Amino acid sequence: MKFSEIKDLTLVELGAKGRDLRQEMFNLRLQQASAQLEKPARIRTLRKDIARIETQISALGNKTAKPAAK
Repeated sequence: MKFSEIKDLTLVELGAKGRDLRQEMFNLRLQQASAQLEKPARIRTLRKDIARIETQISALGNKTAKPAAK
């Protein structure tokens, strides 16, 4: 997932997407623990996607929390 795809999402959509990615990460870690994981690189890409989403959530939160400049 590219950042350009993430920046157009709303806060609610970002939260839902983050939950979905975290659920997928959980499932992949279970597969890894039982030695059934086919694509180990997917864990790394998921971690990065989750970080991108968290960064955008933080940026949106900071933008709404800042008072208007005079």
